[in-house]
Amino acid sequence: MSADHELAEHFRAGDEHALRIAYDRYGGAVFHLACRLLANRADAEDVTQVTFVAAWQGRGTFDPERGGMLGWLLGIARRKAVDRLRAAERDGRVAESVRALPTPPPEDAPERVLDRLVVADELAGLPAEQRRTLELAFYDDLTHPQISAVTGLPLGTVKSHIRRGMASLRRRWEVDGAASGTRSAGSSRAR
Repeated sequence: MSADHELAEHFRAGDEHALRIAYDRYGGAVFHLACRLLANRADAEDVTQVTFVAAWQGRGTFDPERGGMLGWLLGIARRKAVDRLRAAERDGRVAESVRALPTPPPEDAPERVLDRLVVADELAGLPAEQRRTLELAFYDDLTHPQISAVTGLPLGTVKSHIRRGMASLRRRWEVDGAASGTRSAGSSRAR
């Protein structure tokens, strides 16, 4: 029985000493292949380690009749290196798409804080039913019929409260100079 065949038998049997010998004997070749396939040494070292871990965990699948241990280990290393390349490519695409996203303004930008204060102040000055319909429409995103069902108010009254409330907010927005060409007091989507 050859030394390679004996090593393979001990390796398959779970002899940890055989794992150490296999690493000493074939680790350089696995590392060399990983270096050739990958861009940096750290990734090649990781792939070498992952290759031997995978080989140890899957040692029962090694068949010496189909080929030698070196060929089996190099096959595992190649798959692990390709997995690493694909993961790096995927990470690069994700990072690129995140960089392409527009940068949102900071939540506590002074204009946003001022806008919220103006809206909150004006809402507080509205009659209770009118304020409630606006809050349900914009904070809870309810439709006019849903607001009518929640409040028990007739649909026409709900629409009137929202229309008058929006007009009041718009007037305040314009008086305070908060309205700009890119902002409006609210959307007028159909409900």
